[in-house]
Amino acid sequence: MELHTLVQLTLAAALLTCVLAVIGVHSYARGRARRAELVDRLTHTGPQESGTGRRRHFRDLDRRLRRTRLGRWLERRLAATGLDITPGEFFVAMLGTVAALWLIGQAALAPFFGPIAGLLGIWAAVQFLNWQRRRRIERFIGQLPEIARILANATQAGLALRTAIGMAAEELEAPAGEELVKVSDQLAIGHSLDDALGELADRLPSRELVVLVTTLVLSNRAGGQVVSALRNLTETLEERKETRREIRTQLSQVTMTSYAVPVLGVGALFLMNGVRDGALARMTGSPVGQGCVLVAFGLYAVGFVLIRRLSRIDV
Repeated sequence: MELHTLVQLTLAAALLTCVLAVIGVHSYARGRARRAELVDRLTHTGPQESGTGRRRHFRDLDRRLRRTRLGRWLERRLAATGLDITPGEFFVAMLGTVAALWLIGQAALAPFFGPIAGLLGIWAAVQFLNWQRRRRIERFIGQLPEIARILANATQAGLALRTAIGMAAEELEAPAGEELVKVSDQLAIGHSLDDALGELADRLPSRELVVLVTTLVLSNRAGGQVVSALRNLTETLEERKETRREIRTQLSQVTMTSYAVPVLGVGALFLMNGVRDGALARMTGSPVGQGCVLVAFGLYAVGFVLIRRLSRIDV
């Protein structure tokens, strides 16, 4: 009888231990998921899922990628471009592009051009981010006169500068509206005006924005005439906007030339291989031919960079 009771107690203790183990594992998994969600929300600076309603892909990869230096750099770049894409999604798309270009270059030209085409895919992805960032900055610069005008009218009506920034964020379209919303949110949680505007200038660097930020910060510190300073700044920004448009129009042909030079070089390779099938494979079959190809690509890259440098005019 005592043995039977001991067996029952042992089974009950084992069953209780299993139940507690299951509950503990479940609690640990739920806590780990909540912690990962909290870290994801606190460290994420890109587009939010709730704002767009679009289902995000590659969440695990995205979370792990943003813990690395490359992921953090990529996240800052994507945040500056305003694209509705996460670092993980962009990274997977870039890898797919690199693989596709590798296979196309290897099949259409020669096996030696596969890795070169893959590197070209990485360069194209980085250039795409830079182009989107410059485009967003240009659009923001174009809205700066309207920003200064709204802030001047709001402060003249007796509103505080923080309230005026929130009003401008509601009235303006993207990208100015989105960026001013971030500034208004930072001011709402206790950040100083200097820090909030300084982060805005870091996200969208431009001389015009630096002038506006400096004017607002100095006027807020010294208590000067914000309205008159913003009125004068609005006229200056309008003039700079017209000047930048004229310069961009004058240099459009030079810009197209900088892109046409490497395109002609790649087109010459396809033409050479089309005239005589297998010519590139035989040419790159020796170290001398491979060296000549690399030197040619290097010269095309140097020409592209020099044309872009010589045609750059900072206003």
